[in-house]
Amino acid sequence: MNSGRENLRIQKWVVTVAVLLFIVKIVAFWVTRSVAILTDALESTVNVIAGFIGLYSLYVAAKPRDENHPYGHGKAEFLSAAVEGTLIIVAGLVIIYESILHFIYPTELKQLDRGIVLVAFTALINFVVGYISIRIGKKNNSLALTASGKHLQTDTYSTLGIILGLVLIRFTHLNWLDSVTAIIFAFIIIVTGYQILRHSLAGIMDEADKELLQKMLAVLNANRRTNWIDLHNLRVIKYGGQFHIDCHLTVPWYLNVIEAHKEVEELGNLIKREFGTVFELFVHTDPCLDFSCSICTQNDCTVRQRPFARQIEWTLENVLQDKKHSL
Repeated sequence: MNSGRENLRIQKWVVTVAVLLFIVKIVAFWVTRSVAILTDALESTVNVIAGFIGLYSLYVAAKPRDENHPYGHGKAEFLSAAVEGTLIIVAGLVIIYESILHFIYPTELKQLDRGIVLVAFTALINFVVGYISIRIGKKNNSLALTASGKHLQTDTYSTLGIILGLVLIRFTHLNWLDSVTAIIFAFIIIVTGYQILRHSLAGIMDEADKELLQKMLAVLNANRRTNWIDLHNLRVIKYGGQFHIDCHLTVPWYLNVIEAHKEVEELGNLIKREFGTVFELFVHTDPCLDFSCSICTQNDCTVRQRPFARQIEWTLENVLQDKKHSL
């Protein structure tokens, strides 16, 4: 199945589940009058809104590239995640406000047993759907789907904490614990929202994914070909589920166009074999210069100007620079 279509299908389920669970939590709040359950319901409101935003962003991201968007529409996923992270933070702040009001003006809690059963049911469903969203999102490199999954699982953990608080209230009859429980998990919600927002802004600003680059360099160093004398000016940009890689590859100056192109193809095939077909590679080939001889491992080079000294290992510190390496 096409990854874009699969992302859309999963996100539709996320939206449907979010709406149904929101209704269940509103019923639980109406039955119990618990501000902690209201906390859960308010976060579910964010789930519903963010779910629809994520659905639309995945629809846009799945569109093929066109004249106005030569790199595709994948950046829409970052905008979706940014909105979702912001909404989560706002929900956390609203929860704190409501909890303080409830602490100052307490209300009587009712039918906690029924409320606990209802929110426990929502926690189980949220965790399952969140797990599926994260798994598919990581497989298809979809930030929007991964963000939705993490949000659902965070909702699960906060719900479990709220259930624990309700159980304590059920047996201790200390109603003020309701507000305390809500405030604690409001801060957890805010931290999660910040993390999602931070990740999305990193994508919008094309921040280097150092973890991905480290894995890529490990593969390149382990499978290095003799004609790959040097690699520099490496850049990776993410557009939704697609990665665009630019780099400069230094090859022997005497290779003809066909031979140089073969080295580029081998580099591209290696990356796609190790990381999948979501990578689009743009390689500029540079001819070696006299100072390249000291790092070149060619044994039968008839035009060598300097003796070989040692091979330079490609690291983040040296491949990101727009400069050929030398000793």
